Amino acid sequence: MKTLKFMPNLVEKIISGEKTSTWRLFDEKDLRVGDELVFVNKETGNEFGNAMITKMKMKTLGTLTDEDWDGHEKHKSEEEMYQHYRMYYGDKVGKDSELKILDFAFTPKVQE
Repeated sequence: MKTLKFMPNLVEKIISGEKTSTWRLFDEKDLRVGDELVFVNKETGNEFGNAMITKMKMKTLGTLTDEDWDGHEKHKSEEEMYQHYRMYYGDKVGKDSELKILDFAFTPKVQE
């Protein structure tokens, strides 16, 4: 099963159902519709649930529409969005960077 890591502030949004989509640039995992995933808190390393990719769309950061933001956290400006993704992917992020918009169905891990 493939693993996706999320920052703690996003873990809560996923668990609450507010976040139902994730964006991945430079996809080295070859994510596809139907993939089963393990979701992990990036800071703690703890698994917090499983998900399945239900829908995928390819775009560039410069061609995003309002609809693409459904189920995803928003940024105050386009430049803030680029800065955010540069923290994860480096200076190569720009308006022509390809990304996968992945909708997912999430099942939280049962607390023991």
